[in-house]
Amino acid sequence: MARAVPSRVLAPDDGVASSLSEQAYFAIRNLIVTLELPPGAAVREPALVAQLGIGRTPVREALRRLAQERLVEVFPRRGMFVTTVDVRDLGRLCEVRAVLEPEAARLAAERATQDDLDELHDLLAVLELRRRREDRWLIELDQRIHRTIYRASHNQFLAETLGQYYTHALRIWILALAKTDLSAAVHEHADLLDAILRGRGDRAAELMRLHVEAFEAAMRDVLLET
Repeated sequence: MARAVPSRVLAPDDGVASSLSEQAYFAIRNLIVTLELPPGAAVREPALVAQLGIGRTPVREALRRLAQERLVEVFPRRGMFVTTVDVRDLGRLCEVRAVLEPEAARLAAERATQDDLDELHDLLAVLELRRRREDRWLIELDQRIHRTIYRASHNQFLAETLGQYYTHALRIWILALAKTDLSAAVHEHADLLDAILRGRGDRAAELMRLHVEAFEAAMRDVLLET
């Protein structure tokens, strides 16, 4: 069985929740992605209100947003449940990410500001240490790399869309955590970051495409075993 990961692994995309509704959204999303609410689990609004200490209206608004992002699903007369994960979901997710993530990497290489470059350089320095780290640390690093690249594209619509798809990919990763080598998957970002820092957009796009496709292949193998 896959190991649950502490909810702090998945922070707000920009580090700050600007409203109670956003606080509830990020908190519930964390519960889903880190498997505290596993695929197929019932989502009970009163229990979430009590657990999060946030009012019913913000929680309801958050659940509506999560339903739009296909992390929860509502069944009339049955209730609300966390969406399941299967190989077909993985394939469709890869089809979208393999198109959009390379474009984000290419744009980041062309548009990154000095602040973006400084953050990307810091991430590359961490990767180059190649120290053995625990799974939670590696997941947090992977998330930071991807979301930094999205922001560096300076296309808000692209960044927001990819943020949602990354969340789905991360949930699949955590489901497969017990059978997956996180270190290899995270450290392969080094060449990608180097390409962005050097302004080599086409190279960055190609490396990102290969990374997304390799992720899909690895996760597919794991899901087919379960």
